[in-house]
Amino acid sequence: MLVFHFSESESSFLCFLLSSSCLQNYIPPESLTLSCPVCRQTSILPEKGVCALQNNFFITNLMEVLQREPECSRPEACSVLESVSAAAAGKPLCCPNHEGKVMEFYCESCETAMCLECTEGEHREHVTVPLRDTQLDAIHSRLPQLTAAIDLVTEISRQLNERKNEAVTEISNTFEELERALHQRKTALITDLENICSAKQKVLQAQLSSLLQGKEHIQSSCSFTEQALSHGSATEVLLVQKQMSERVIALARHDFPERPHQNAHLDCQVETEGLRRSIQNLGVLLTTGAVAHTSVATGEGLRHAATGQHHTITVTTKDKDGELVRTGNAVLKAEIASVDGNRAAETEISDNKNGTYEVGYTLRTEGEYTFSLLLYGQPIRGSPFRLRAVKPSDVPQSPDDVKRRVKSPSGTGGHIRQKAVRRPSSMYSTTKKKENPIEDELIYRVGSRGREKGEFTNLQGISASSNGRVVVADSNNQCIQIFSNDGQFKMRFGVRGRSPGQLQRPTGVTVDMNGDIVVADYDNRWVSIFSSDGKFKNKIGAGRLMGPKGVAVDKNGHIITVDNKACCVFIFQSNGKLVTKFGGRGTSDRQFAGPHFVAVNNKNEIVVTDFHNHSVKVYSADGEFLFKFGSHGEGNGQFNAPTGVAVDANGNIIVADWGNSRIQVFDSTGSFLSYINTSADPLYGPQGLALTSDGHVAVADSGNHCFKVYRYLQ
Repeated sequence: MLVFHFSESESSFLCFLLSSSCLQNYIPPESLTLSCPVCRQTSILPEKGVCALQNNFFITNLMEVLQREPECSRPEACSVLESVSAAAAGKPLCCPNHEGKVMEFYCESCETAMCLECTEGEHREHVTVPLRDTQLDAIHSRLPQLTAAIDLVTEISRQLNERKNEAVTEISNTFEELERALHQRKTALITDLENICSAKQKVLQAQLSSLLQGKEHIQSSCSFTEQALSHGSATEVLLVQKQMSERVIALARHDFPERPHQNAHLDCQVETEGLRRSIQNLGVLLTTGAVAHTSVATGEGLRHAATGQHHTITVTTKDKDGELVRTGNAVLKAEIASVDGNRAAETEISDNKNGTYEVGYTLRTEGEYTFSLLLYGQPIRGSPFRLRAVKPSDVPQSPDDVKRRVKSPSGTGGHIRQKAVRRPSSMYSTTKKKENPIEDELIYRVGSRGREKGEFTNLQGISASSNGRVVVADSNNQCIQIFSNDGQFKMRFGVRGRSPGQLQRPTGVTVDMNGDIVVADYDNRWVSIFSSDGKFKNKIGAGRLMGPKGVAVDKNGHIITVDNKACCVFIFQSNGKLVTKFGGRGTSDRQFAGPHFVAVNNKNEIVVTDFHNHSVKVYSADGEFLFKFGSHGEGNGQFNAPTGVAVDANGNIIVADWGNSRIQVFDSTGSFLSYINTSADPLYGPQGLALTSDGHVAVADSGNHCFKVYRYLQ
């Protein structure tokens, strides 16, 4: 077998010269590909297999030349072959233009090797570098990295096998112990059985003995009396009459134990069904696909902390492809160390069992710290983080330092007005760039408080249609208002009332595939459907809904309604037939506490904002829980009562953070990406969110009685 290495462009490939029989022996039968045994590069074989491979005439010609006599009539061929032979033998190559000079330079312009004299001659104007400084050095520089990676993967593989063997041993020991316990229980049951049976038998045998003895006495007395009467004389009978009479009377009056003194009840009842179920579910194998280099951490407490205050950050685990891991039990360690390397604070890790983890800590002293987060012993992305702790009095004031958390804005009244100041992404201005804001600008705002066209009173939901319209649910004015994408008023419709076609308190709104306008009416407890020009068509959910808040339409045309009061999600067909519902009041993955709005992503998955649980939850189209993200707080990726939600074409999730008066952007797995800069006109209690047909973000700024449109950079 003759091997040649060639370089083509920036990639290298290895060419093998093999006989067809050699190839047929090397390639597995029925294989459609050929894998190089050196570089593992795979090539596709022709349909007819090895026999259909074309000959490489360049290589075969070189071989023919090599096999000829030493005398050669083609000096150029000899030169090539000498170079090939020299290269194969590892000898330095001589310059063909300067006899005896070694080629040790490379001209990048001409892509050829040369000697020192060539660089001073015809190539003096070209860029030349020593051959040893070419790409080979760059490749060699990666060898330590690859060696370290190989060692790491090998060690993980070794640990995996070691833990597998430990688990096998633990399983074997556990089941052997259970077998011993079962055997002991079996022995105990049999022993108890023997003892109970013996005790019962003792009573029965005593009774049986008494009965047999009585029977024998009666038979004996009867036999004696009969013989005396049959064979004895009158005198003899008279002599024993008294004795026989007393004996017979005594036996007749004797109280024999004729009723059983015991019973034969002795059963063994072993309830095995529950045990079998337990055995079938006995033992759980814990593992995840989480890896450190794709897993991320979010939260204000990663880089800044106030002394004496408890801070929490969120770690989101992902697999090697960057996909969210949806199970818990990953081995996560957190450590906060001072500059001298000593541990500075205890950390608590809470497993949310959905691939995310909460890490909490409290620092007591000001200073600079190192915050390390290790997943299976490896640092997650960005770890270790530089953490700075300051006194609470040195923390810049934020608009929400005065806690004005009251009831959900879906309720009537009671909404305490907050100062209309933008929520910064960080309480430390020095980290603004690192916190990655989307530097978007306010394009326009529409509305003020009032009852006229283009005026609002506590607007709630907002939606956008594909034909360039923005639709707003004007809740306390009991109407729907429609605008163009550039904010021009088009029309409004709606009459206050509790009859079909009337509106009592519209909260959520969306536009379906036919252009019909779907409105969630909180107080009427149903969903109304209107044509694009505002004519009533139908109502659905009456008798089922208790307080519909948000509404969306999925790819199947199903109307998805969030019931704020019932704390569940209903999915209806457009004709009102219930497809399914899920949820309930609580804090678990499939429960809600005052859910608000809903959106559908490009996978037809359902995204719900869970107001009082301060999180966003994602479900499949049929209501199966997939994952959730967010926790209570003011840091990036945290919420203080999320409300509106929208999903862009890339699957990124945009969330209105009501209590923090801001809009945050997350990727499709719930990892924090950025926030929308609303500083041009600060929000106050934002509600519904929508993406307009021209790609901007429209938000219902409920507290300011207007809606705003911001430029959104996807």
